[in-house]
Amino acid sequence: MTINATVLKNTVARCRERGVIIPTFAQMRDPSRVPQKIKDRLKGVGLWDIDPVNLFRITWKNEPVERGGLYNDGNWIEFPSSLTGVPARIVGIVGKWFPTGAHKVGAAFGCIVPRLVSGAFDVTTQKAVWPSTGNYCRGGAFDCALLGCHAVGILPEEMSRERFDWLRRIGAEVIATPGCESNVKEIYDKCWEIRRTRPDCVIFNQFEEFGNAVWHYHVTGGIIEGVFNRLAGGKTQVAKISKGQNLRLSGFVSATGSAGTIAAGDYLRTISPHVRVVATEALQCPTLLQCGFGGHRIEGIGDKHIPWIHNVRNTDVVAAVDDEACIALMRLFNEPAGQTFLTAEGIAEPLVGQLPTLGISCICNLMAAIKTARMFEMDARDVIFIPLTDSMELYGSRIEEYRKSQGAYTATHAARHYERYLLGAAVEHMRELTYFDRKALHNFKYFTWVEQQQRSVEDLRRLWDPDFWTETFAQVSEWDHRIEQFNEATGLLK
Repeated sequence: MTINATVLKNTVARCRERGVIIPTFAQMRDPSRVPQKIKDRLKGVGLWDIDPVNLFRITWKNEPVERGGLYNDGNWIEFPSSLTGVPARIVGIVGKWFPTGAHKVGAAFGCIVPRLVSGAFDVTTQKAVWPSTGNYCRGGAFDCALLGCHAVGILPEEMSRERFDWLRRIGAEVIATPGCESNVKEIYDKCWEIRRTRPDCVIFNQFEEFGNAVWHYHVTGGIIEGVFNRLAGGKTQVAKISKGQNLRLSGFVSATGSAGTIAAGDYLRTISPHVRVVATEALQCPTLLQCGFGGHRIEGIGDKHIPWIHNVRNTDVVAAVDDEACIALMRLFNEPAGQTFLTAEGIAEPLVGQLPTLGISCICNLMAAIKTARMFEMDARDVIFIPLTDSMELYGSRIEEYRKSQGAYTATHAARHYERYLLGAAVEHMRELTYFDRKALHNFKYFTWVEQQQRSVEDLRRLWDPDFWTETFAQVSEWDHRIEQFNEATGLLK
């Protein structure tokens, strides 16, 4: 890290003034490392409160309560065969219990904190710009509110009303760009305009900021490893698996979006070399599947390009999911008629009550996991993990919109959607990648990042080198060292 001592001094002073202590990546992965002083403060703070101590709630291991919670071993949902129609065990790690209700607050942290502790971003004079298709700019705005600096959120105008309303309430400047979640280039164009016209702004572009991928590699990868070990070593295995058989960490399925979350697959490969890393996207915009384009309704998974931080060399399969299926299952999981139908089909009521924990892109991940289990004929020994990045709490207006446009949701709708999109999910619109398929997707980055975003061909070639990613993910130890030095300089932990 290159250190700017003058800016760093400003940031230390601001954090001392506002009582900001910065958590290390190691503490976010394992909150047992969090100082007792911090835990005592958390007992009186709400999950979404604009209180700097909530930086220590940027973890998958928050207690699932709205106020005063500390930590647990993680929050996850296992989807039974009666719901999925496949014998493989599909497990979702729950993002609802992050501040802001989505795991993207962690990705934003991973992007801004290395710059804070090195003096590369001055919270006292500069504004942080968060280009996003939704949750990332919310996470960045939240982090900025805790730090007392100005946030600029950029997101497509067709995103849910809840996103815009919350950003304005928290005091962020909001810029709406044309189109839907697949219109990422319009976001990039706005970033270039800001670079030209607003010199006090710093762009934190999640699609190219390696801090995004590094956070998920260590923190998201870590929670999946922990949950898998609990499943494999506990009573669940005895109850579900025949004698003498062992569970296998067989898959990790994630919508690509900014390609931060899918970096957890790079970590899982180090502990389970045969895990299949599956990138999912909307069928209406099959960028990875067919180098295609289009618009879609799966909010939060911007596409039409390959993100700079996507290590496509480590992606095994592409699965495209119909956005109509996601909308149908959104209603099945959230409408009273849908929940009543599922209960009548034998789905346990506690699980039915948890289904609103899945936002629209989470449903996409679930469908892709079902398709993956079918494609590779996985059985009860196989465990597939998916991120449940946010919940329907962030999309309530969408339910109302579909009630108005499509009418009331009935038991007949529920039966059709359950049979067609869950039990009847087929192995279609999937692509198992060869070495040269991966190389082709890597080369596809050229048209966005070299031609449009001023990256060099040499940089692009470097991304194909596996050593590059090993070195990139290893940076976290240096970052944690700098964070500890920063906290020592503020004196707030004494």
